[in-house]
Amino acid sequence: MLFIEGCGNLYEDPPTGGGVMERREFIATVATAGLSAALAGPGAGEEEANRAGRLRRRTYGQEISIVGLGGVVVSKLEQSEANDIVAWSVDKGVTYFDVAPTYGNAQERLGPALKPYRDNAFLACKTAKRDAEGAQAELEESLRLLQTDHLDLYQLHALTTVKDVATVLGPAGAMETFVRARDKGLVRYLGFSAHSVEAAVAAMDRFDFDSVLFPFNVVCCENANFGPQVLEKARDKNVSCLALKALAWTLLAEGAARKYPKCWYQPIDDRELASLALRYTLDLPVVAALPPGDENLYRLAVEIALEYKPLEDGERRDLLARIKGVKPIFPQSA
Repeated sequence: MLFIEGCGNLYEDPPTGGGVMERREFIATVATAGLSAALAGPGAGEEEANRAGRLRRRTYGQEISIVGLGGVVVSKLEQSEANDIVAWSVDKGVTYFDVAPTYGNAQERLGPALKPYRDNAFLACKTAKRDAEGAQAELEESLRLLQTDHLDLYQLHALTTVKDVATVLGPAGAMETFVRARDKGLVRYLGFSAHSVEAAVAAMDRFDFDSVLFPFNVVCCENANFGPQVLEKARDKNVSCLALKALAWTLLAEGAARKYPKCWYQPIDDRELASLALRYTLDLPVVAALPPGDENLYRLAVEIALEYKPLEDGERRDLLARIKGVKPIFPQSA
């Protein structure tokens, strides 16, 4: 067991044995039965009945909407436009808002837009700083820009390697700031985002995080085995899962123009296919999903989620047939 001075028990060394066969069996089950069948999604008791015209909710300490607004949506918009889309979101039942300092001027726009609704919102933010001092400065700036006295969820942004994990959990690492902030009531829950299975699993092995924000996407899960390991580890560690990239399709061809400037990948914009893909993700044991940062795609995702129901067997077979041969945006995972 390892300790950081002044912070108490923060994390423990990863286990040195066991679990390998269990994971292989888990993944084998996923391969034969499909993720939606192999993993039990949130039970009926975890979801609020879908009220007319408003999103369902699932539990993350408190109930939050099954689709959230990612801060990239409001970046580069005029303040009046940001105000309008946040008001529209609240009207549709969105309570989950996620932002980061790396999203351009998103914090500057989201803070004033969300202020009238802050008491009923679940506000998540991130820091890409790996050291305690840098994370502290960024946390203070985020609180100022977001015009709030606390964050509901604070996350390490984009853990990519095991070295990243070791750095943030090491002496003078960012987790010192995270734990102190939680103790002071500046943040309620601690989490991380990752685009690497290896980093996500290592992080959950070494610290008791409340949540992981990860690309749980049909093409990645089914065509690259990218994601099942994170779902399994989260289940074993009792960590809540939040989903990124549910509407990602494939990588942009080299030199191709971006139809959606805020997306570095090719998103799904066909409504029928988008419905299948988003519902696939929401059928997994995830609390909520964050759609792409394009305003129109975000609105499309909210509209689909307003009518959410689990995929039927025939819809699932159709979706898996349609993704056959599609190259995932993240590489194959062991």
